[in-house]
Amino acid sequence: MGKLNGKTALVTGASRGIGRAIALALAAEGARVAVHYARDEVAAKSTVSTIEAAGGQAFAIRTELGVPGDAEALWAAFDEHADGVDILVNNAGVVGNGLIHEVSEEDYDRVFAVNVKAPFFVTQKGLERLRDGGRIINISSGVTKVAFPAMTSYAAAKGAVEVLTLTLAQTLGSRGITVNAVSPGTIETDIHPWMADPAAKAHAAKFSVFNRVGQPADVADVVAFLATDDARWITGQNIDASGGSGLGL
Repeated sequence: MGKLNGKTALVTGASRGIGRAIALALAAEGARVAVHYARDEVAAKSTVSTIEAAGGQAFAIRTELGVPGDAEALWAAFDEHADGVDILVNNAGVVGNGLIHEVSEEDYDRVFAVNVKAPFFVTQKGLERLRDGGRIINISSGVTKVAFPAMTSYAAAKGAVEVLTLTLAQTLGSRGITVNAVSPGTIETDIHPWMADPAAKAHAAKFSVFNRVGQPADVADVVAFLATDDARWITGQNIDASGGSGLGL
């Protein structure tokens, strides 16, 4: 415990699901965590309260992503609470469903605005605040590993995030900053209400070699590792955190 003592982290989309689990994991290692949210203030405050109840430090900041000026607004809110950041986790995202002929231009633009443009400019505007030796961790998805036509725009957006990860790792290496991506498989969160159907959940579990669906902590613990000094020699990588999903394909 305490591998991140004295560090400050920002996790986008940290009020629920994987983002919440990441915030809790980083705080458990001693980081002071900025819990970013877009709309659900109650959930964000719950995340902060849970961290504080366990003896950690956290604060909530609200900014809608995928709109003009989002990165500047996010960092302005952050600056009210901290004077620098050591760990940036670009987790916030929206799902885009549909085969290519089913995706509207409006939906496509929304998926790319939140999943690609926002982390690009959040990172760009954050570089002056990110301390040397810091960490950037981008949350991608297992849908970039295999063809998943039902999520064409989402898969394309996450593919862009993975290429951005490579580029930033090369760019920021001279500052000792590592940049990595983590790709979850099917994770049981409230963005997957279909998992309330036992048959559907059992079908999803079969994709993993462990015959279960993932939990947010399964991903969060990987992110926490990448944030620590234990991962100082890892950069430009995309870590598969899908429970071996697709190995048998």
